[in-house]
Amino acid sequence: MGNLHVMLDSIVEAAILLFEFIGVGIIIFSGIRGFFLYLKRSPDTKLTLAKGLSMGLEFKLGSEILRTVIVREWTEIATVGGIIILRAALTFLIHWEIKEEEKEKHS
Repeated sequence: MGNLHVMLDSIVEAAILLFEFIGVGIIIFSGIRGFFLYLKRSPDTKLTLAKGLSMGLEFKLGSEILRTVIVREWTEIATVGGIIILRAALTFLIHWEIKEEEKEKHS
């Protein structure tokens, strides 16, 4: 049972790093893309940037959810829970912003 636990921890740690890396990459790419759209004065700049940030945050939220698998102490659980709540709130706000921008665009 101990070896399986160590193997699970290793897989989860690797997945956390992968999700964090993907999330950061998406956020960086979206920021650069948003900057170039801003320079072109594109009306889609805000919407494109918000969608990219939202996707990046989804991956980072996924990594935090995975992190709950390997935490062992209540203080760690509370910290991870707080991070999850903050990232979920940011994601919710960005999704709300996207809906508002799409409403404005179609009206």
